Amino acid sequence: MLEERGRGAVLVGVARVDAALERLLQAVLLPPPGSADTFFQPDRPLGSFGVRITLAARLGLIDAPVERTLHTLRRVRNTFAHSSDSASLSDPAHAGRLAQAYQDARVNPLWGPLETVLAKTSDTGEPPLDPALRDYILLITILVAFLEAAAQQLRPIQPAVVMRFTGISP
Repeated sequence: MLEERGRGAVLVGVARVDAALERLLQAVLLPPPGSADTFFQPDRPLGSFGVRITLAARLGLIDAPVERTLHTLRRVRNTFAHSSDSASLSDPAHAGRLAQAYQDARVNPLWGPLETVLAKTSDTGEPPLDPALRDYILLITILVAFLEAAAQQLRPIQPAVVMRFTGISP
């Protein structure tokens, strides 16, 4: 995302979060009956970022602030993807949309140390990092890290009962 900046950073960042969210959902779903899992492909039941966000929330895998943040990122991504204008995270419309997400994410214990690391990138002779892009990168990094960490700890859901043609069984 540091290399991309602007529109590219938004699209790459949200794509990375979407992939981590997909892995989180795959961790709790039973494996597909065949070898190929088409469930998450476009035009399939879980083929959109918005549906994945909602399902993760309904399953209790993410809390309300994370769900809200993910939907905000989805809307920002859509705006950047469908705009022919030069868009920037510093634009008041985008900054306003993301303000609550940044506020929610700042409570994460990784925010401060990661912010320090990003500040050091400006010591390398690169142009200084725009604060809006810095906060966006921090948000994406924290979301991906924790979605992937959660996915590593989860196993497929084992229902208490299963409906069969012969009846209900434990």
